[in-house]
Amino acid sequence: MSLTRSRGRPRYADSLTPAEWRVANAIRHGGTDRTISQRLGISSDAVKFHVGNILGKLGLADRRALRQWTGVPLASALGQRQQRGDDMSELAKASAGNEVRWGTIGQLARSVRDIAAAEAWYRDVLQLPHLYTFGNLAFFDCGGTRLMLSAGERAGADEYVIYFRVPDIHAAHLELQQRGAAFKAAPHMIHRHADGTEEWMAFFADNEDRLLAIMCQVPPA
Repeated sequence: MSLTRSRGRPRYADSLTPAEWRVANAIRHGGTDRTISQRLGISSDAVKFHVGNILGKLGLADRRALRQWTGVPLASALGQRQQRGDDMSELAKASAGNEVRWGTIGQLARSVRDIAAAEAWYRDVLQLPHLYTFGNLAFFDCGGTRLMLSAGERAGADEYVIYFRVPDIHAAHLELQQRGAAFKAAPHMIHRHADGTEEWMAFFADNEDRLLAIMCQVPPA
């Protein structure tokens, strides 16, 4: 008796496939087809194909709606923590005072023209401890606050972004929205470190439309 093996890609219990999650998170981070294709090493047509599948699966009208979608991958450290029910919503713990539990400033960002030259200068002249470099981003430690140098389209602009640490990024996102904060996109994972620790961020504007961000690191289970 022969066994029939199903063909095609395996079915996923999650709402999106791993490849679709990577594209969805990149879009929620503000990426264009070109920047996403360069970052993920796929063609722009492949990005558009994934976006079409994502919108169809989630029943969303367009990319703007996708940017505000708050979905979390089931296989992520944050998704597993939520499934175990041990993330203890900060909104539930602070509901009486309607407070967001702020941590320290986790990161400051500065744009540069040449990432290699900037990395060398901050490392050799300022002698800041170099954490790692990822593409056009270089990270340094400033006494516990992370400095991110980024080279891109807005290089050289006289601006910076303040990233605030929060223990529960989705709870903080919801509470700040209820207070009137205008978020550019929903919380999304931007990076997974070699040890499995996930970086989650969400960006919003202050009263003068300057960028701020909340961030949280989620260790693996």
